[in-house]
Amino acid sequence: MKTRVLVIDDEAPIRLLCRVNLEAEGMDVLEAADGPSGLEKARAEIPDVVLLDVMMPGLDGWRVAEELLDDERTEAIPIVFLTARAELRDRARGIDLGGVDYVTKPFNPVELAPLVRDLLDRVARGERDDLRGEKLSELRALLERE
Repeated sequence: MKTRVLVIDDEAPIRLLCRVNLEAEGMDVLEAADGPSGLEKARAEIPDVVLLDVMMPGLDGWRVAEELLDDERTEAIPIVFLTARAELRDRARGIDLGGVDYVTKPFNPVELAPLVRDLLDRVARGERDDLRGEKLSELRALLERE
């Protein structure tokens, strides 16, 4: 069965970039242009992973993540934040909220499929908390350098 990725981002070029690169790697891509439709699609389709923008009008990515993680139908879906918000505190907030990774824009779209595959392999092996712990350790190390 193909990996299904839901991309929630208000920027059509970013959704297209994700779609082209993930589909080229044999994944199915679902898209939503805002938070409410992203939540609806996640609940209806139960994707394997969500790539989630933070800065969207109306319902931002932080709230979308909270709602996905508070809903028993969608709480197990790994969330990767995909955003221009590159500050360490934003990255920490994403991981603290329950995200498993945080990719800052601009990003290399060719790296998306390997990131998704590795993440899903690790989650399947029960390493979700390890992943989040590693991201928090990376952030701590970056903070100590500043």
